[in-house]
Amino acid sequence: MAKKAMIEREKKRQKLVEKYAAKRAELKEIANDESKPMEERFKARLKLAKLPRNSAPSRLHNRCQLTGRPHAYYRKLKVSRIALRELASNGKAPGMVKSSW
Repeated sequence: MAKKAMIEREKKRQKLVEKYAAKRAELKEIANDESKPMEERFKARLKLAKLPRNSAPSRLHNRCQLTGRPHAYYRKLKVSRIALRELASNGKAPGMVKSSW
């Protein structure tokens, strides 16, 4: 089980990303628009830099929905390998058969 603080921190980042998504997209569009004057584009980049760091989507980290584990995460299932194995062993993951040879 992951630390509660780390899980909560990740939730806080997710909220910030959602809150600033529209503003960040708008500023990026202005900053990357070649037809706008250089001063206006530079001001947009400065405003973009003043936004909270944790509002950037690249700072999010995938975590297991069940345990909060950050490593060995299956995107499609949104769980870690350990949680997936536990679900499969209990027969709660349909179509999964435990391998034995």
